[in-house]
Amino acid sequence: MRKGTDTDMYPAHTLKALALAALLGACSNAAERPAAPPPAPQVTVATVHRQSVPVTLELPGRTSANLVAQVRARVDGIVLRQEVKEGSVVQAGQRLYQIDAAPYIASLNSAQAMLQKAQANVASMNAQAERYQQLVARNAVSRQDYDNAVASQGQAVADVASGKAAVETARINLGYTSVVSPITGRAGVTQVTPGAYVQASQATLMNTVQQIDPIKVDLNQSSVDGLRLRSDYASGKLKLNGPGQAKVALLLEDGTEYGHPGSLQFTDITVDPSTGTVTVRALFPNPDGVLLPGMFVRARIDEGVRDNAFLVPQVGVTHDSQGKASALVVGPDNKVAVRALTLAGTRGDQWIVESGLEDGDRVIVGGVQRVRPGATVQLAAAAKSAK
Repeated sequence: MRKGTDTDMYPAHTLKALALAALLGACSNAAERPAAPPPAPQVTVATVHRQSVPVTLELPGRTSANLVAQVRARVDGIVLRQEVKEGSVVQAGQRLYQIDAAPYIASLNSAQAMLQKAQANVASMNAQAERYQQLVARNAVSRQDYDNAVASQGQAVADVASGKAAVETARINLGYTSVVSPITGRAGVTQVTPGAYVQASQATLMNTVQQIDPIKVDLNQSSVDGLRLRSDYASGKLKLNGPGQAKVALLLEDGTEYGHPGSLQFTDITVDPSTGTVTVRALFPNPDGVLLPGMFVRARIDEGVRDNAFLVPQVGVTHDSQGKASALVVGPDNKVAVRALTLAGTRGDQWIVESGLEDGDRVIVGGVQRVRPGATVQLAAAAKSAK
């Protein structure tokens, strides 16, 4: 007769109950063991130090010609020749157009003839006045005749002066038939062609000459920035670079930097009420003609040096809904603390921090979203310094 096994000794439902009890016991033991803490999040930091930071101001603006001369007709006449090409460089005094001079040559000749006639009359009147002076002394002529001779002599002298003025006027008008450039610059699009009739009374525009070397750049600075900078200079927070004009660098429309530095000329004293800005003018050399009037540019102006400031990468600074700036700092115990910052502008991709940090602070610049103030973190790779 076969001996019974363990499974034969217990009913099936009893075996199921025993298995369930063993499973519950295992779960209870697992719940009693403490869960392993999650690893501290990794962050990247930038170590900041006090330093002297050059302060630059970036302003938008447009270029404009240094000198602009509208060449207009000063006498009436037919344009005979155009003597320069459009877009060519012309010198001051160089002829641009020739107006028909024949009528003005005739006017000059006529004025010269009238002057010669007046000069001859003066000689006759002088001789007559001298004779009458002798005759009146002997009572050979009346005093009235002598006075008339003296008056005629004076009128003849006046006629000579008038004739000289007429000759000079005719000579000036004749000179105006040769239309010259008043400045050195580049000629623009011609407004008249040979055969056109121009009039002095209408001041007919013939061409426009612009001097673009050097070239002006008019920048727009907000009045608020201007007040802040003047206040920082007065308080000593901002120091001037030294004697001489402020340096200005120019950024072109495609983002490249213009190869020639400029100089600051002046700052306007009037605030535009519609925009709240003042005009800042700079002058740039333009020997290659890269800059053309009307181009949109941005200028960086070196305004001084701010001592005891910090440079913090922009990714490490956040702003709340009120615009207040703050940063997360890793302390010596690797715990995160929040610092309120006072900013003083930007330099490249970094904020200039005036207060809120200490020398050697480690500002979190990577992994900011994964941490909160008071949390313990570990540093990913080596800390880097913000310079």
